[in-house]
Amino acid sequence: MSKTCYYETLEVERTVDEAGLKSAFRKLAMKWHPDKNPGDPACEHRFKEISEAYEVLKDGNKRAAYDRYGHAAFEPGMGGGGGHGFGAGFASSFSDIFEDLFGMAGRGRGGGRERGADLRYNMEITLEEAFLGKTAQINIPVAVACEVCSGTGAKPGTKPKVCVTCGGAGRVRQAQGFFTLERTCPSCHGRGQSIDTPCTACGGQGRATKDRSLSVNIPAGVEDGTRIRLSGEGEAGVQGGPSGDLYIFLSVSSHQLFQRDGADLHCRVPISMVTAAIGGEFEVPAIDGSKARVKVPSGTQSGRRFRISGKGMPVLRSRQTGDMYVQVVVETPQNLTKKQRELLAEFEKLSSGETQPEAAGFFKMVKDFFGNRAGMA
Repeated sequence: MSKTCYYETLEVERTVDEAGLKSAFRKLAMKWHPDKNPGDPACEHRFKEISEAYEVLKDGNKRAAYDRYGHAAFEPGMGGGGGHGFGAGFASSFSDIFEDLFGMAGRGRGGGRERGADLRYNMEITLEEAFLGKTAQINIPVAVACEVCSGTGAKPGTKPKVCVTCGGAGRVRQAQGFFTLERTCPSCHGRGQSIDTPCTACGGQGRATKDRSLSVNIPAGVEDGTRIRLSGEGEAGVQGGPSGDLYIFLSVSSHQLFQRDGADLHCRVPISMVTAAIGGEFEVPAIDGSKARVKVPSGTQSGRRFRISGKGMPVLRSRQTGDMYVQVVVETPQNLTKKQRELLAEFEKLSSGETQPEAAGFFKMVKDFFGNRAGMA
């Protein structure tokens, strides 16, 4: 069964801003929360859908990917993390709203070690590079673990201490009616640790910004909009937490000769009126650097396509290859000399319905049309 659009789930327009998105989630979450509807599976399912939708749309990178690819952006084949449900993403979105309302958050929120942010890198490649594949070197500024303190945030020779207020959880709990409320620990601000002597190199953050050079393997056959995920190549986590991922979005630049349609390539080739009439042949370049010969039979009309098998693009992660389609366009002569005009006029006199069957048929239909109208008058 197909999933409902995330925007429809949250009852908002696609142009909604961050504040409007947050307000819509807050309203729906309060209405469908399982604690307010105990024993109702439908409400619990609805609440999961709302939380999943908000978890994606509140993140700028995830929202951009969803707007472009829909739910397919988070399928395993696209490099995403699969479904959301009541996983870590739910806890994140749940706490964002309910902490604003009354300091409430989902259970299981650990402090201190936080995952680093995901990064996005846009790369443009040529059609030839998409055909052959390539290894590209990219340089990106990224937050990495501080080399001086190894990401702990504490001065070398010292260690962070467990927060005595929350016991390292980063949050303090308080029972109130049906809810168990959790608040960010006021002592450690959610980190679960306290640093008496912070690292002077990173100011106790455990991270520093550096330019990182990465080698990216682009397989043959990639299409415009393909997304490549490099696990763990995003920003470093806080206080030694796991790193985020790097997402590379590919765009294939337009080509001066070929237009791409999946694995097939299309090109338009002008031919002379004489070649179209009596036949001939010509050569066209292929994307692999070779040349393909096209035979034009006599009487070829403008717009006719010729298929050249196996001269298209490779299919990603497959041994199959697309085809190349050559469309001929009959070019009308221009800037004729007097002699050429005389020869064409002579040709026109010698023409008949057999040499121009379409024109003869058309004018016969026109004659019949006006003849029938005259008979009805």
